[in-house]
Amino acid sequence: MRPGYGRRPSPAVAARNRRRALIAWGFCLPFVLVFAVFMLLPILGSFAMSFTDFKATDVQAPFNVDFTGLHQYVALFSDPRFLKSLAVTGTFVLVGIPITMVLAFVLALALNSGRGRIVALFRVGFYAPVVTSIVAVSMVWRYILQPDGLLNNALAVVGIHGPNWLNDTTWALPSLILMAVWRNLGTLMVIFLAGLQALPEEVNEAALMDGASPWRRTWSITLPLLRPTLLLGAILISVGYLQFFEEAFVMTKGGPLDSTLSVAFYTYQQFGFGQYGLASAASYVLFLAIALISLLQFRLLRSKD
Repeated sequence: MRPGYGRRPSPAVAARNRRRALIAWGFCLPFVLVFAVFMLLPILGSFAMSFTDFKATDVQAPFNVDFTGLHQYVALFSDPRFLKSLAVTGTFVLVGIPITMVLAFVLALALNSGRGRIVALFRVGFYAPVVTSIVAVSMVWRYILQPDGLLNNALAVVGIHGPNWLNDTTWALPSLILMAVWRNLGTLMVIFLAGLQALPEEVNEAALMDGASPWRRTWSITLPLLRPTLLLGAILISVGYLQFFEEAFVMTKGGPLDSTLSVAFYTYQQFGFGQYGLASAASYVLFLAIALISLLQFRLLRSKD
């Protein structure tokens, strides 16, 4: 046993530790108060609201609402529009995330093997959409995808008659997925590039000396070592894709025929209709989906060490 291990600190040391703890809590107190007032209380309030019949007319008398238990959640899963929004969000996530991650990984590999100023130029170019306002990006893409927009004019040059992308139930959601992939590509590319540059060169050099092909080195060495980075990128992009709202709000208003109605957009509409209890329940269903998908990704992509 180390000398002094297990002994109580002297009164002077204990007093100094308490003083340091009080000073630390004093510095933390402003953030704790702001978090409690503007985050914690609304979160708890909305969770309680999801078990009531709270409506816009009850704002002036919030304690007169009736407790309804799981009625709002049952009503949600009985609503065809909510089920449609779940399907739309699921498609957006299941299609958009793999495409974004694969393309971002390929770009990161290409930039990691490049040299010179041109690499820095490409990094800035691919990352530029990330720091651009999503509303501005959506407006630009809305113009591009118009029947007489830039994309259809380009297709007409090669003899292809493009559809009405945003007003066609077949093409509206793929159009939003395409825009989301384009906009979020830079985020994952930068994360993956940082992960690639942190990998030990000795392992790749040893595999190269053993005659391993580039594909074998990527599959058997790079990807396993990159698991923590892949996990971080997958969780970040999943949270964003599950909550996609601005794209549909600006470009399609959830249409046509609810083909781009996401869960977040459905929740927004219910708040607009004054159905606060139902909207709160929908937001917690979305929260549960985010938690479950994040847990699944932790199970699949966590380090095997």
